[in-house]
Amino acid sequence: MELILKETIDTLGEEGDIVKVKAGYGRNYLIPQGKAMIANKSNIAILAKQQAAIASRKAAQRSEAEKLADRIAAVTVTIAQRTGEDNKLYGSVTSSDIVAGLAAHGVTVDKKKILLDEPIKLLGSHTVPYKAGYQVTAEIKVEVVPQAEGEAQ
Repeated sequence: MELILKETIDTLGEEGDIVKVKAGYGRNYLIPQGKAMIANKSNIAILAKQQAAIASRKAAQRSEAEKLADRIAAVTVTIAQRTGEDNKLYGSVTSSDIVAGLAAHGVTVDKKKILLDEPIKLLGSHTVPYKAGYQVTAEIKVEVVPQAEGEAQ
C-alpha cells in the first residue's frame, strides 16, 4: 500500500514522502490517525501544490531543532548524587534527572528523546545523545559529582 505522509514519522519518512507500508498498518493506524493519506492521482496532485509550504515548514522545524541542539551543547548539567564506599553511587542518574538539570538552565527538552541506553551509575563526565529532530542530534554533557554531606537531595 502506498501512502503520502502528512507528518514526519521517524520509522517511515518525512512529511510529503510517498512510502510503501503494509496494508494493515496503513489502513488501521496511519490513515485513521490522520498521519497519512492514500497515494492516488488526486492526492499526489494536491501534494504537488503543497510542496512549497511543506518545504518551508521542514526548513523552519529543522532550524528550530538546530537552535535547540546549540543551546543543549552550550550547557553542562551537573548532578549531585549520594555516594558510598569507593565513590559508587547509591542510585543512578536517569533521563528524568537530566531533563530536570537542563530545565534548571532554562532548556526544556522531551524526556523521550534522550538516548540513554542505561542509567548512569558512575561519577565523572558523561555525554548523552539527544535527538533534537530532523536528523539533528546534540550531545548533553552530564557531570555526576558526589553530594556534599548534609545537602538535601
